[in-house]
Amino acid sequence: MKKLFIYYSHTGNGDAVADIMKDLGYDIRKAMPKKDISKVYFLSILEGGFLAGIGHKPKLIDFNNDVSEYDEIVIGTPVWNGRTSTPINTVLKVTDLSNKKLTFVLYSGSGNSPKAIKKLKEKYSAKVIEIKDVKANLDLAKEALSNL
Repeated sequence: MKKLFIYYSHTGNGDAVADIMKDLGYDIRKAMPKKDISKVYFLSILEGGFLAGIGHKPKLIDFNNDVSEYDEIVIGTPVWNGRTSTPINTVLKVTDLSNKKLTFVLYSGSGNSPKAIKKLKEKYSAKVIEIKDVKANLDLAKEALSNL
């Protein structure tokens, strides 16, 4: 069974999850927007939260949306304004996830993502895992992800 981890990372939490997923045997595919949000923390919260709130779907740099050879797909995203990040919005729009075992991994500083979880469960038949501050809680993240 082929497994794929698709993710976006703005602060490095997604990259830390990707390292764990690679160790677990997943192929890795990172979604990078052509124009990313600000790296200034306060501005990134405002910009990312606003764009996520309106459902923005940015253009991605060379993203391969062909997942036909994979049986299991895990999608990792930070939570912005209670929603998935904008690059992952694009991934979800352009990728056919039907007939795939699907899991979402949500990472955020607060660890509270009830709106995002509700929206994902309404739209997809998928497991959703929340991990608070992955980089500071690597052992917890490894434990949560090893049970996929």
